[in-house]
Amino acid sequence: MAREPTIGVDIGGTGIKAGTVDLGSGSLIGERTKVDTPHPATPAAVVDVVRTVLDSIGSDGAVGITMPSVVRRGVVLTASNIDAAWIGTDAVALFGSATGRTVGVVNDADAAGMAEVTYGAGKGRQGVVILVTLGTGIGTGVFFDGTLVPNSELGHLPLHGGDAEEWAAESARDRDDLSWKTWAKRVSAYLRLVESLLWPDLFIIGGGVSRRGDKFIPLLTCETPVVAATLHNDAGIVGAAMVAPDT
Repeated sequence: MAREPTIGVDIGGTGIKAGTVDLGSGSLIGERTKVDTPHPATPAAVVDVVRTVLDSIGSDGAVGITMPSVVRRGVVLTASNIDAAWIGTDAVALFGSATGRTVGVVNDADAAGMAEVTYGAGKGRQGVVILVTLGTGIGTGVFFDGTLVPNSELGHLPLHGGDAEEWAAESARDRDDLSWKTWAKRVSAYLRLVESLLWPDLFIIGGGVSRRGDKFIPLLTCETPVVAATLHNDAGIVGAAMVAPDT
């Protein structure tokens, strides 16, 4: 029996997106909602925004939520693009208590990867598939024969004297006012670093910039095939809905 439509909430470093998802097709039902991530992004501030977003959607039922952090058994363990007060927080218990709903919580890039492997560019692909989200930071979702290896956090690999995401994320392109060609060289260096460690069969580029994949993907120089995500910036919402508990 098909599951009822489920709500996915994708919490990012700059924006919080949400929508109702048909898990049979992996598509959004109606329009998505987007608001700015509060700053500082403390647990209390984020919970208030999530509660408001859910009220605006106006649909009851289970909710899946992504966090831009390592999440183990519902507990947030890192906080690169959110307030450090999140570290050690049981996000499942916090969001559940605040919203009165059953809640699942997952790393944001893992969620996007789950959506792409199930419904999008990685569907049916075997071997090692790595979803790379290029946005405020770099997120990664690693899959082997469709099975997730959670919390890979490969955006924090050392590159060019610091975390790779500080040099090669889309935010770095904006910050340093880079041309697509120059930025593609940075992204290529990052992808080659990941290649040297995991030897993937496919890279999927996700995040909002995936809609402009034609601007830079043909310029990338790595051995692994690279494709744009097909769910684009909705992948996190869909993946979030995938971890919502059955009700």
